[in-house]
Amino acid sequence: MSTLATTIRESVLIAGVDEAGRGPLAGPVIAAAVILDSTKPISGLADSKKLSARKRESLAIEIREKSLAWAIGRVDHEKIDRLNILQASLLAMKLAIESLGIAPDHVMVDGNQCPLLRYSVEAVVRGDQTVAVISAASILAKVARDDEMLMLDSVYPGYGFAKHKGYPTSEHILALEKLGITPIHRRTFAPVNRLI
Repeated sequence: MSTLATTIRESVLIAGVDEAGRGPLAGPVIAAAVILDSTKPISGLADSKKLSARKRESLAIEIREKSLAWAIGRVDHEKIDRLNILQASLLAMKLAIESLGIAPDHVMVDGNQCPLLRYSVEAVVRGDQTVAVISAASILAKVARDDEMLMLDSVYPGYGFAKHKGYPTSEHILALEKLGITPIHRRTFAPVNRLI
């Protein structure tokens, strides 16, 4: 990045946004948006998938405490089935950005597609690995979704949601075949749809 671009970016409020939960067979897709405070640096920010659960949870607390603003956007399994997972993910991102208490000057989105926003926006492939503010959003989204799946594990015992968080593991597929589909399963996803 050029020095000029760096200077410009430091003079505006940059929001990072990322989602968690595109691949699971059950539960919501959750996005987080974050505006970091340059006067309160946070060390250890990285792609949430490369951090231990304990490290993610610790960083999530620090991000919430030190950020200028943060927000969560959530789209449930029913709307995922109606819209498709890509559109649901983009909607979750839009909801997160629009819930920030501070309007950003620019939004950086992890991936190669952007939600429709009234702010200037850019997609950054592998942004959760290379852009701190997107890494922060990645961590908040992952922690929020994991927490919800832990809660849902007690509502729907036997499926292993606390362990696999709804992803299509062999354990999850076996539970589906044995116990059937729960109300939170995404019916348009192939491993679920074939059991309907």
